[in-house]
Amino acid sequence: MAIEITSELRARLGRISLFLCDVDGVLTDATVFVQGGGAEFKAFNIQDGLGLVNLRRHGVKVGWISSRYSASTDARAKELQIDFLEYATSGKVAAVETIREKARVTWTEVCYAGDDLVDLAPLRRVGAAIAVANAVDEVKAAAHYVTLVRGGAGAVREISDLILKSQGKWDQVLAGYSY
Repeated sequence: MAIEITSELRARLGRISLFLCDVDGVLTDATVFVQGGGAEFKAFNIQDGLGLVNLRRHGVKVGWISSRYSASTDARAKELQIDFLEYATSGKVAAVETIREKARVTWTEVCYAGDDLVDLAPLRRVGAAIAVANAVDEVKAAAHYVTLVRGGAGAVREISDLILKSQGKWDQVLAGYSY
């Protein structure tokens, strides 16, 4: 499915050097399975994972911000070699600020994807604000773009592809898979 984006969004995404997103509801479908002993399980979309790998391979740093600790999130972040993982104990703006400073980028160079009210504050500050299709209405209203697919179902892949295409790197991405 071809996605048409505005020239304004293309310009915003063209400046991105750091992609950040929420975890539950963006990288997952917001479902958390909790076993009797407290063990937690989450499902992550494999195509989202490749999208994040593509971003990293082509010069865009990647980070996740969650309001709650999860060993499942830690394990998936380690597996994908995510550049930054922050648990937002003092709010998501503070977490974005911590990562932004480590990455040495401006707010304009940050793309943030969210789905719920806890994501509103960072969405209102970043250069490219994205809501996933299953986001609450207030988050969609704050976004520069709303994905066609839901969180946990390829929304992050949709975003990563849009960033790389907007930056003119898509042919390089494809060339990396032609062997």
